[in-house]
Amino acid sequence: MFTRNLLDQPASRRRVLQGAAATAALSGAGLAAPAAAAADPQLAAALTTIANQILQRSPEQATLLGMDKGANAGLASRLSDGSYAGEAEDRRVYATASRLLGTIPRAGLTGSDINNYDSVTWALGIAAEGEKFDFGYSGTSGGIPYVVSQQNGTYQQAAEFLDTYHRVEDAAGAEAYLSRLDQVGKQLDDETTRIIADSGKGVIPPDFIVANTLGQQTELRGVPAAQSKFVTSIATRAKKLGLPDPTARALAIVEGKIYPALDHQINVLKALKTNSDAGMWKLPQGEAYYQYLLKSQTTTSLSAAEIHKTGWEQNRAIEAEMDKILQAQGLTQGSVGARTAALNADKRFLQPDSDAGRAAVIAACQGVLDRIRPRLGRISKLGLRADVQVKRVPVDIQDGAGLGYMNFASTDGKRPAIYYINLKKMDYWPSWTLASLTAHEGIPGHAWQGAYLAEHPDIVSPMAQLIGFNAFVEGWALYAEQLVDEDGFYADDPFGRLGYLNAQRFRAVRLIVDTGLHAMRWTREKAIATMVAETGRSTGSVTSEIDRYCASPGQACGYKIGHNEILKQRARAKALLGPKFDVRDYNDALVETGGVPLSALPGVVDRMIAKVKAA
Repeated sequence: MFTRNLLDQPASRRRVLQGAAATAALSGAGLAAPAAAAADPQLAAALTTIANQILQRSPEQATLLGMDKGANAGLASRLSDGSYAGEAEDRRVYATASRLLGTIPRAGLTGSDINNYDSVTWALGIAAEGEKFDFGYSGTSGGIPYVVSQQNGTYQQAAEFLDTYHRVEDAAGAEAYLSRLDQVGKQLDDETTRIIADSGKGVIPPDFIVANTLGQQTELRGVPAAQSKFVTSIATRAKKLGLPDPTARALAIVEGKIYPALDHQINVLKALKTNSDAGMWKLPQGEAYYQYLLKSQTTTSLSAAEIHKTGWEQNRAIEAEMDKILQAQGLTQGSVGARTAALNADKRFLQPDSDAGRAAVIAACQGVLDRIRPRLGRISKLGLRADVQVKRVPVDIQDGAGLGYMNFASTDGKRPAIYYINLKKMDYWPSWTLASLTAHEGIPGHAWQGAYLAEHPDIVSPMAQLIGFNAFVEGWALYAEQLVDEDGFYADDPFGRLGYLNAQRFRAVRLIVDTGLHAMRWTREKAIATMVAETGRSTGSVTSEIDRYCASPGQACGYKIGHNEILKQRARAKALLGPKFDVRDYNDALVETGGVPLSALPGVVDRMIAKVKAA
């Protein structure tokens, strides 16, 4: 699960939704005109202008990318504006960008310029389409219905962002930290204002989301201010650098601004009149809103019914493949889901519920990365460094976090990609499931795709860095799991291959339950029971997943829909190229785009085919 938004937990984080284009910063501090990012000079200038404008709207993205320096140094002291006025300014910037792009004739473009033009046009169109729904958040990556949830909101993001991503290398960095800390309370208050307004429109999270959110907020609020990460992070780093002790200043901000704002948000959430209805059907324009979310997250026009049907068909096909492996291992009794559940609970595959056990899981993930790396030459010709660090999801946000997610590396080379794994419960991750997860989040999955953007800022379009198309990004990572299998990684590991197939099945079942919840009025309980029965995963881990789909509708459908289209286009390229087909050419053509909507993928492949034929 990739998260360009501060941390997938799903692409639900607002900073990605409203500031996806900010990643354009990869072309360089100050965003000088990209040398080779666009062959057409008019397009190059337009993309640079758009990227600069959107970068200013998303300071957190600038920090994540290592671009809050030089001409953009002022961004290191700011947080993004989540108020209604801030949203209006975001929309003004998007509209201005659309008009500028509209002055460039598409017919005159060639090669990757077409990819760039189509991608930015599509993303800006999605942002405009989202404006007709006056609740939640929307932007270039789609929307989320609830301003705050168990996986989204300032309470969830701010401390981890400041501690892990905000750089404190000198006195200026420490002052910038304190400046940002001073803005956290306002971000909380702006969210609370929106929660109240949305509730008046009938947009209220289901009771189980509110309960989980309040549980995490109450735990956060229960930490004495002096012991909070907000204070200890800056105090520890300042001490190491020999800087004046900032503890008193940080403590005053937390006690005087952040905790009172958090108290207010907690009280507002407690006062909401909630019920257990889980789906988008209950919201204003619910059916149209969910279709908009599906469009933005799958970058297709597929209906909920079509996606639901695809999910059941592919689920059954993968189930048959899993049955063969289970039979060969002497596991013959019960459904495939039941036999998988038994393996999930098998102590042979579980680490103890202890610090040592969690360290062993992280080490196992690192070991998978080390074993995959020598195979990359058979998957790609790009020769990327693609450094990856494996970390545990922070304990203070693990209750609402996804089971696994990744943040791209910074473009200045100072921070590798960070692959987070949720170790709240050890039965989430039996050892036979770790290889597939690691291929997805690490290499050749998200970290590999992101490494191309980070390691080639001189040849990547500024906007390509910025727009994270969910179906492409997650489809690529799911396809990456398959590439590892096709390369023989599981040749001597039948249980590992079973884990890979179960991960594929899990994504097929996501199509079923997401559409079931939001278009077919399934209850949360029915969605949980269906996913447990089909995948064999523990009730606890599945409950976390289902709740995620309720907070970020449609996002989970992007994985398998993206994977399906990538495979469809690969089969087409192979048929047309015959003996000239090299899977590395195909893979690299996709990665080099930086990400496109699926509707643009056939054109990308057509140009790859023409290039190979010409060579």
